Amino acid sequence: MDRRLLSTLHAYGADPRVAALARGLSRAGEHGALWLAAGLAGAAVDRERRRAWLRGTALTAGAHLASMGVKRLVRRPRPAHVRPLVRTAGRHSFPSSHATSAAAAAVAYGALGAPAVAPVAAAMCLSRLVVGVHYPSDVAAGAALGALTARLGARWMGADAGPAARWMGADHG
Repeated sequence: MDRRLLSTLHAYGADPRVAALARGLSRAGEHGALWLAAGLAGAAVDRERRRAWLRGTALTAGAHLASMGVKRLVRRPRPAHVRPLVRTAGRHSFPSSHATSAAAAAVAYGALGAPAVAPVAAAMCLSRLVVGVHYPSDVAAGAALGALTARLGARWMGADAGPAARWMGADHG
């Protein structure tokens, strides 16, 4: 099922506009760059909650590092049945580090009142399938790891994260 779903989504990359968007998202997400930049921008703009933004950024970076560690342990090869539309930094597929950092950012920055991050994060996750470098289970596992990492770090983000962080539990303790 993983292979079939990947093949179906990868086929959308035949449209040059979809392929260009997916490639752009893939480049922007390398090593969590888009999400780290977004967190630092949030810290620069939202001075009242700078500490929460910086901690959310650190959680996003930590989630990305955790995914790289899991990837080294699992060592699942990238899909070989589709032709990738982008080059990758490594040859291991599980979990998707792009999905991990995207989900971590969606949870952490969403709690700070940046709901636009979630749709971009979802598009980032889908882009990894369209470009053909991950199986859907790689992306799902990465997203779960990222969301869990950010959720577990919610208290550390602190009460200065604001009322939007209540659902995360950031204002308890």
